[in-house]
Amino acid sequence: MTTTSQTTASQTTASQTIGPFWHLLEDKSWADLTRFGAVGEVISVSGRVLDGGGAPMSDACVEIWQASPTRSDVFPGFGRSATDAQGRYAFKTIMPGAVPMVGAGNSWQAPHFAVTIFARGLLFHLMTRCYVAEGAALAEDPVLGMVAPERRATLVARCRAPGDWVLDFHMQGALETVFFEI
Repeated sequence: MTTTSQTTASQTTASQTIGPFWHLLEDKSWADLTRFGAVGEVISVSGRVLDGGGAPMSDACVEIWQASPTRSDVFPGFGRSATDAQGRYAFKTIMPGAVPMVGAGNSWQAPHFAVTIFARGLLFHLMTRCYVAEGAALAEDPVLGMVAPERRATLVARCRAPGDWVLDFHMQGALETVFFEI
């Protein structure tokens, strides 16, 4: 007899916050995209994940994806970091370059990371961006240009020191990060 609580590989299931793969967060090397010998301008990207009340989320997962430099045997282009007790995440990677905007003529996207956040209370992961650029590159980015000017800062990391970028993700509230529909 089969009950509704049983599932098989062929059944569709609801999205899970991070599903059966939470154990992969125990391997901290996933947050180092240079671990296979990637060369280029090495940078750190870090920050915190905060809930609607500004409290740190110690059980979140932040993933970054970057299109530049191109993924290779020495550069995975993907990283994953669990947050700590203070809600902090951190990555070591290669500085991304500008990438063309598909279907938008000659438009170029400013250097950025695509970011996915998994956390408690989310039925579906959240998608956002982390820009690591300044000035004209940001002003000309077609995606950032679609965001209300007063909200753009929620997507732009600040350069704390050369090669050290910081961006906090606010899940709700007055400082809520801009999240994109998928």
